[in-house]
Amino acid sequence: MAKIVLGMVASHGPLLGTPPELWSGRVTADHQNPALCYRGKTYTFPELLAERAHENFEPDLALEVKQKRFDATQHAIKEMARVWRDVKPDVAVVIGNDQMEIMSDDNQPAIMVYYGEKFENVPFNEEQLRRLGPGVALAEPNHHPARAETYPGHPELGLHLINALMGDNFDVATSKRLPEQKESKLTGIPHAWGFFYRRVMEDKVIPNVPIFINTFYPPNRPSTKRCLDLGASIARAIEGWDKNLRVAVLGSGGMSHFVVDEAFDRKFMKAFSAKSNEEMLSFPDNMFRSGTAELKCWIPVKSAMDRAALPMTLVDYQALVRSPAGTGSGMGFAYWR
Repeated sequence: MAKIVLGMVASHGPLLGTPPELWSGRVTADHQNPALCYRGKTYTFPELLAERAHENFEPDLALEVKQKRFDATQHAIKEMARVWRDVKPDVAVVIGNDQMEIMSDDNQPAIMVYYGEKFENVPFNEEQLRRLGPGVALAEPNHHPARAETYPGHPELGLHLINALMGDNFDVATSKRLPEQKESKLTGIPHAWGFFYRRVMEDKVIPNVPIFINTFYPPNRPSTKRCLDLGASIARAIEGWDKNLRVAVLGSGGMSHFVVDEAFDRKFMKAFSAKSNEEMLSFPDNMFRSGTAELKCWIPVKSAMDRAALPMTLVDYQALVRSPAGTGSGMGFAYWR
């Protein structure tokens, strides 16, 4: 029978691929964002600056501080890649979220399992890079290769997961071919998956099943409990798969962004590492908004690892702050083996 031998969760934001001296390029976009989400409320940049003035982020903006934190994240990613190489799983389930990269308002599934034989990771062309906004294009090598690459899916495991999830009352969407987003014309696997393929698997991509969770867009975002149940169902399905293969379950995204909330990140990580789900379920859903909602791609991994009884190792957490209002990203990395 198949066995879960590895779990991993990792942040994947643009700041991980942008030199700290250029982080200010993203602040332009922060100023233009009329809906910066922080602790359940929405702010303009001036409003957020006033709300958080007492926290005094000026020390966080010193270049030497930003460089130290950036370097720590690069070390953490290298450690994740080292663990991946050491464990050498045979197949993976990779959970991420789409940000209108290939999905659209025409059809936005809450949960989707991809079970095609293969899929592409396609780099952006020059026009698409210009549309990404200040600072984002610099980080694209974290997610997309220099030329289109074709990666192996795992149709057998994908179909097995679909049948098992349907049996557990998950009415999942399915796909054997990734769609092309009508407006952006983007194709291939979105950046949430690309980060793991490039930075953790180091472009040596093993057969895997991408699972999509709609973390960003109401009205059909799965709840925390639904994500926990999803992880348990995935784990049961893997345990019941009649193949002698070693399986990894990965979650991509998070932590707090596009506004850093270090206190929430650390509270979440404490609940995330607990054996009980009581504290995890206590978080109000309005804390999981904007980029912070990507933590719902981590939650199924926790549930699957709880069932697999693998111990968690927190590799690192760093708060990458880029403005006096505390915009930026909390970056976390952890594994189970």
